[in-house]
Amino acid sequence: MSDEYRERLVDEDALASFLTDHLGQVETYDVRRHLEGHSNETLFVTWGDRELVVRRPPPGDVAETAHDVLREYRVTNAVAYTDIPVPEPLFACEDHDVIGSDFYVMERLEGDVLREDEPERFAAPDARARIGEELVDTLATIHELDYKSVGLGEFGRPTGYTQRQVDRWGQQLMWAFEVTAEEREVPDLYDVGEWLQENVPDDHPHTLVHGDYKLDNVMFGPGETPELIGVFDWEMATLGDPRADLGWMLSYWRDSKDPEPAIPELTTRFMEREGYSSRRELVDRWESQTGYTFEHERFYRALAVYKLAGLGEMFFRRYLEGNSDDPMYPKMEARVPALAARAKRIVDGEEPL
Repeated sequence: MSDEYRERLVDEDALASFLTDHLGQVETYDVRRHLEGHSNETLFVTWGDRELVVRRPPPGDVAETAHDVLREYRVTNAVAYTDIPVPEPLFACEDHDVIGSDFYVMERLEGDVLREDEPERFAAPDARARIGEELVDTLATIHELDYKSVGLGEFGRPTGYTQRQVDRWGQQLMWAFEVTAEEREVPDLYDVGEWLQENVPDDHPHTLVHGDYKLDNVMFGPGETPELIGVFDWEMATLGDPRADLGWMLSYWRDSKDPEPAIPELTTRFMEREGYSSRRELVDRWESQTGYTFEHERFYRALAVYKLAGLGEMFFRRYLEGNSDDPMYPKMEARVPALAARAKRIVDGEEPL
């Protein structure tokens, strides 16, 4: 990272003083920025013979409300001693005099996050099947948690969660359209948004939901057999509708029969290979694990893609206003309509589970 950005992100001397107070003096200390994240910032810290992770919001005026790392710490700390695999949280800090923001520290796990391809040791049908099974079994474990028993009874407002999701993402799109509609319209998103409003389920189970559960937000251990050892990025976690979590996970999971992806640059495709579970198999396993049924499956899958389109359209507005130099953002001019078309296919039953 640039020296200027590093200074905004972390005062290394102040962090070292904080860690010394909590963990004792060491001779070896190093701080590195993790480059894969796109929301909260992740710093890898070597502290003596320990490998730690520091999570903080990105620097800037909106960070406190938009990137609540203390909320992330709260839920991680609550589930750390349950069957949900998470890195061990160590402590949180609200004192902005240390690194300029709230932050928390956890132990670093060693393993593989499957983003661009499968590890060579998993390139066999049995291992490939196990990847999907571990992914969905862990999601089921999150949804089966007795959240009140771990102190999360007031962690959110589960009643009305799904309606609020539809409302919120419709509002986000309308905000983006204020600028982007001058470049091009995306009529499919108006149609999908209207359909979602008309088809919000009347009720749903109330569970802990992760909010951003997908393959590249979990880690598999270094062994030959796939074992999911950590779930990351809990900043969107709340109490809500488990079917929305499942729909979101499925929106990222490819089947071999699928059409070309709407955003090829950001799409992981290795699970199209022989041996990986199909989306239908993942849903069947989740249903058998939780006892819930994936009712209204077109709604939840369309909602997930609608949200992805909303994110892309907000990126496109930021690009048009000159507020980002991310090379992906201008591509949203074409990629968002492709996402909208995918959501419309799901609504119309043309892209089955």
